[in-house]
Amino acid sequence: MFRKVLIANRGEIAVRVIRTLREMGIASVAVFSDADRTSRHVRMADEAEHIGPSASAESYLSIEKVIAAARLHGADAIHPGYGFLSENADFAAACEDAGLVFIGPSSASIRRMGSKTAARQTAIAAGAPVVPGVDHGVSVDDVRAFAAEHGYPILLKAVAGGGGKGMRRVDRDADLEPALRDASSEAGRAFRNPEIYVERLVERPRHIEIQILGDRHGNMVYLGERECSLQRRHQKVMEECPSPFIARHPELRRQMGEAAIRAARAAGYYNAGTVEFLVDADRRFYFLEMNTRLQVEHPVTELATGLDLVKLQVEIAAGAHLPFTQDDVSLRGWALECRIYAEDPYNNFLPYPGELTRLTRPQGPGVRVDGCVYEGWTVPMEYDPLLAKLAVWAPTRESATARMIRALREYDVGGIHTNIGFFRQILEDPVFRSGDLHTGFIDEFFARTTPPRAPAELEAVAALVASLHTLSTGGAAGTPTEPSSKWRDTGRSELLR
Repeated sequence: MFRKVLIANRGEIAVRVIRTLREMGIASVAVFSDADRTSRHVRMADEAEHIGPSASAESYLSIEKVIAAARLHGADAIHPGYGFLSENADFAAACEDAGLVFIGPSSASIRRMGSKTAARQTAIAAGAPVVPGVDHGVSVDDVRAFAAEHGYPILLKAVAGGGGKGMRRVDRDADLEPALRDASSEAGRAFRNPEIYVERLVERPRHIEIQILGDRHGNMVYLGERECSLQRRHQKVMEECPSPFIARHPELRRQMGEAAIRAARAAGYYNAGTVEFLVDADRRFYFLEMNTRLQVEHPVTELATGLDLVKLQVEIAAGAHLPFTQDDVSLRGWALECRIYAEDPYNNFLPYPGELTRLTRPQGPGVRVDGCVYEGWTVPMEYDPLLAKLAVWAPTRESATARMIRALREYDVGGIHTNIGFFRQILEDPVFRSGDLHTGFIDEFFARTTPPRAPAELEAVAALVASLHTLSTGGAAGTPTEPSSKWRDTGRSELLR
């Protein structure tokens, strides 16, 4: 077993990995940028190393600096977490060349499955169903030829993409050229690869993913599915395990799990990974992509299976066999996860960095908070504004939903906007309760619901404060004569904490 592991990441996932390492008796090394000098993961680690300025390209994305930090501190292995360098084949290869164990798959597997087009080709070779598409970078003429055969709408996607970057829906030929230009430009900025490929658009699909786990000895299992259909801007915000759809069709779980394993084996895969599928209303499923790392939403799988995926990752990287077989895997109860962000859901999910002036986390039976923040800490502008992942477990979906609502009511964050109140609205929505989910759910939710407002008495107080301010300044130019929209937003967010 390893003596010391460096975590090449920040925030809540770094904290999550440190906790498991501590339970395993393994020393941890944190890395941090200028913006993260006072971050929680730095405080929790046994050792820490500054690796550069706040800009990710000069710190967390610098392969040379991360490898140098690992060597300086005498680490045996590196855990990449998720994001940053976690799916960078060159980073995995650099670890291998430096004599460091990369806690994840081989660089060859990452290279094969990291490219969306190469992953499609691997899935096809393995017999996994895929959405009709063009498995290489495309030109405008290529896309027009594809649309002539398959019709609109179509979906443009970044070859090296993820998280919705470089993705555009196109409904007609007149929109094609600007959409392709914008998608390529965004992909180039995000992934340093402007190549775009095209797929037929699956309307109102569910986004369902299969967690797989394999060791270096050829053993591999799937650990059930996660429902990841609730998304904003193609990024997941709420997940659950199992899926309410798959729970009604358990045979589909086996079919998707076996397809995921075939695709992973074709890539020579080991360690933890996730194979993502789109599922239509007729129970047809299509390979979407493979995430060659630990997923953000892994806690719901842990709660439903009773497994520690990070511990299993470390053990597999150290050469251990999987300690169980497929027959030993079972899902119990229901788990939900909400990603708590510093953002304003009622203003196009605009990020909201700032100081946390107040913080009370929920507790009690069946509640888990994977967080990285503390009262008085400032959410930086440079990184994703994820504050924590709130997960709950209960025997049924109905009881898990009730528990999550209770936990969200206990979650108190002051000084910034969060999406806590938005989640409460979602969980109380009858369509969500029915389990009728798809990737456009949030857009439809906003179309049929009214954003919350502060109570009338708070509006009256705001009006009084504004009037007093006007009187005190003599009605100077630029002073408010009615409650400002910012105050209204704050009142609404405070109401829905």
